[in-house]
Amino acid sequence: MSSPNAPSTPPPPTPQERAVQEVLTCFDAYVRIREARDSLLSASRVGPREEDRAFDDLQQAISRLRTASRPQ
Repeated sequence: MSSPNAPSTPPPPTPQERAVQEVLTCFDAYVRIREARDSLLSASRVGPREEDRAFDDLQQAISRLRTASRPQ
């Protein structure tokens, strides 16, 4: 039996919660790449290939979220 003051471990995330986290992570990466694309510092710039890859990753994460959100 655990005491009332003991920290409880949160339940593991559901597939939908994991998918949401993945979308947020991919979106954040895409935004950072887009910002780097327009950077004034040439060392910070990224090419179109990196931007395309980040966008593809975001689209795939959104697809997985949609699949996880469908009623079963």
